[in-house]
Amino acid sequence: MVSMNRLSTEKRAQIIGCLVEGNSIRATVRMTGAAKNTITKLLVDLGEACAEYQDGVLVDLPCKVVEADEIWAYCYSKQKNVPEEFKGTYGYGDVWTFTAICADTKLVPSWLVGERTSDDAEVFLTDLASRMANRIQLSTDGHKMYEGTVGPSFRHQVDWAQIHKTYASGGEVGKYSPAVCTGTKRLPRKGDPDPDRISTSYVERQNLTMRMGMRRFTRLTNGFSRKIENLSHAVSLHFMHYNFARPHAAVKERYPRTPAMAAGVTDHVWSLEEIAALLD
Repeated sequence: MVSMNRLSTEKRAQIIGCLVEGNSIRATVRMTGAAKNTITKLLVDLGEACAEYQDGVLVDLPCKVVEADEIWAYCYSKQKNVPEEFKGTYGYGDVWTFTAICADTKLVPSWLVGERTSDDAEVFLTDLASRMANRIQLSTDGHKMYEGTVGPSFRHQVDWAQIHKTYASGGEVGKYSPAVCTGTKRLPRKGDPDPDRISTSYVERQNLTMRMGMRRFTRLTNGFSRKIENLSHAVSLHFMHYNFARPHAAVKERYPRTPAMAAGVTDHVWSLEEIAALLD
């Protein structure tokens, strides 16, 4: 096994490559030969470094149309199986990750691992607003927590709309089958949002990218996080790779570009070695 003290940048990059492609910690152990504790410590240290780096550079962004959503996961155990002594304690049971995506550059400028509450929604939206260079159009789902938080977070300088979806009830639905969406309503809530750009399609597709790229978000597996802190670090690493190192077909021009390149945050596709070097 390879210890953390002897990890080269190349070895770190190999481990990072495994983690950001949806492999579990144990699978990464088998693929790289590094010890489990070594990989976990690298995830924690690098997750903190990725969060700090992106917090500093994802500012004054030229985004014009942004979509926001929440994605469910759980830590320690599913909500119904949380031991009595941990019920109501943050980090045990349901966890929600707020994400936002720029519809044009596909950049993810802000995210928050927390609870699906108005307080966490306001923290997330305030951070999102602070990163925008200009007034934006924002689309969210129909959750009530946004009603009292979007305006104050953006100091009422936002064009905001919600999408309300209706679902069929009853019928022959399997245990793991999603409910069938039977209709949507686009409801302007603040300012003057462009009706043609009221959508949450991109951010909902980003949810799938997260589930495919992070084992902790994959449904019906035992790869869930045991600690909320490790889930947060995994999310920070995921978005570092997504924003800076993973070319996106939707923003490609004459050459491959990442969302960070499309937003003018960087001028090249980052390598895994460059991400690993954030620890140096």
